[in-house]
Amino acid sequence: MEEKTYKCANCGGTLEFDVESQALKCENCGTVIEIINDQSKIVEHPLDKYSSRTIRQEEKTSRTMECKSCGARIEVEADCTATECPYCGTTYVLADKQEEVVVPDGVVPFQIDRKQVGGLFRNWLKKRWLAPGALRTLYQRDKLQGVYLPYWTFDADTACYYTAQGGRTHTETYRDREGVTRTRTRTDWFFTSGTVGHFFDDVLVRASRKLDDPLLERIEPFHTQAAASYSPDYFSGYEAECCSRSLEDAHQEARQEIERELYQLAEQDVLRHFDAVRDVHIRPEYRRETYKHLILPVYATAYNYRGKQYTVLVNGQTGAIKGGYPKSVMKIALLAAAGVALFVLAYQLMWGWDEAQAEPRGGRPAAGAEESRRPAAEDVLEKGGLEQWTPVTSGDMQEWTARRIG
Repeated sequence: MEEKTYKCANCGGTLEFDVESQALKCENCGTVIEIINDQSKIVEHPLDKYSSRTIRQEEKTSRTMECKSCGARIEVEADCTATECPYCGTTYVLADKQEEVVVPDGVVPFQIDRKQVGGLFRNWLKKRWLAPGALRTLYQRDKLQGVYLPYWTFDADTACYYTAQGGRTHTETYRDREGVTRTRTRTDWFFTSGTVGHFFDDVLVRASRKLDDPLLERIEPFHTQAAASYSPDYFSGYEAECCSRSLEDAHQEARQEIERELYQLAEQDVLRHFDAVRDVHIRPEYRRETYKHLILPVYATAYNYRGKQYTVLVNGQTGAIKGGYPKSVMKIALLAAAGVALFVLAYQLMWGWDEAQAEPRGGRPAAGAEESRRPAAEDVLEKGGLEQWTPVTSGDMQEWTARRIG
């Protein structure tokens, strides 16, 4: 990526990309220089077996920084000699090898500035209830680095033939060996087939493997429709990682993602006519496949806590933030203790409520108990006379006796 000196013509200060104005701005005198955005330069390249041989390349005139710990290779300004790695926090130094690099087709500029990221980070920490309190002081703005990451994007128009088994579920009755009538659910399976299709636009595939892919996926999506035409001006004040993954390799990953979605579309199509689906097989066809190379914005910071390293990433376009953090053993223990205490309290309250509903031992029967325990008169007296029931208490037991009147 080309080397360029960003000096203010008015005061000699440094011009850096300014998020608010989306232009170069001098921090000293406020001079703003517009960055030309020519949308006609953002083109989709036909994808065929000759594509990898015709990708535009240029001889790199900027410098590459290589991290001594994780091996990340970052494009930086020509006068930079050493700084901290945004991925692992260790110092990296100039690499010896200068390489040819692929010229990007477009750039998604940063929409979140560093001040906003500081607030996002603090709010994110507030929601990490199990994080130790000391973690709140570990964030340091000077360790936060804005990095443009390389991506391949792929478009494809697909038509996909599929075969599957569709199930129709119904309930039937039957008699078991003892002659008891029972019900059961049964699924009858039928062969089915069909075609689904979909146009896939800008399927993103990382063009480098240095960052934690699962963590990076969690801050997606990026809105690639907002891309501007490529200009190195966007990199002033930021860093840019080199493209280190071949187009062919990235294309295979893109097809795997596309086929996962086609598989789901086939399942959904079967379920439009059946209650269940299984044994889905797809045979996709690809038409008008294209690609382009984009640079996307990410803030990265790494910190150490008690000898262990944690990384936090922020989507530089949307502000989505994800990352790892330590869990406080003390807070986990207190949370577990509180859970046990609540369980015991709830158990005691329920037990006390059950006791209150029960008849007290040796006490007066609960309301209505006499009537429910009184023997039927016709069981002990002859019909035709009046009877009087008299409770007789013996110890803690109460019985009823009857005598004839008249």
